[in-house]
Amino acid sequence: MSRIRAVISDFGGVLTNPLWEAFAGWNSKVGADPGVLGMALQKASEERGEHPLYELEKGVLTEDEFTSIVQAQLPEDIQLDGFRDIYFSHLHPNDPMIELMRELRGSGFRMAMLTNNVREWEPLWRAKLPVDEIFHVVVDSAFVGMRKPEPEIYELTLERIGDGITAEECVFVDDVDVNCEMARELGMHPVHYTSAEQAIPEIRDLVS
Repeated sequence: MSRIRAVISDFGGVLTNPLWEAFAGWNSKVGADPGVLGMALQKASEERGEHPLYELEKGVLTEDEFTSIVQAQLPEDIQLDGFRDIYFSHLHPNDPMIELMRELRGSGFRMAMLTNNVREWEPLWRAKLPVDEIFHVVVDSAFVGMRKPEPEIYELTLERIGDGITAEECVFVDDVDVNCEMARELGMHPVHYTSAEQAIPEIRDLVS
């Protein structure tokens, strides 16, 4: 096994509480049944031939355009306006994982964040944790026009990490299985995050 020189981490669901909790907060606030947003996204995807969430995360759609597209598929009594504020009010830092990342930075590892995110949300998610204190590199899907698990965004992250670091020298941490599988295909060492109790020992074993 190659010596690990870099750690690449997801944001939401790894450095925060699970994303489903934020979605559940929105469901509760607006009185929506679980799954109603997913069904609206699926209907919009079938009509457009492109998944609107993927387009949003790649910066192809603005947040307002996305909201309009999805709103058209929601029941009349369910309003998507204000989703952002409700979502972020239910998203909280995952302190054990943040402290681990801070420790790894202090130990000399090159640190990168690779996130599928929304352009207009950048100030909000960055405010949740000391991003620039921990990470040398941040690759946000909405600003580079590609998203996980597209291999090109992993390759771009490696390029920006620099220092001649290869995929085989990287640990990749994500809560989405398909994103981890792509990392594995590219030669990285994936840790499929399910909890801090599970992930922290796995990461420590890989970097030791």
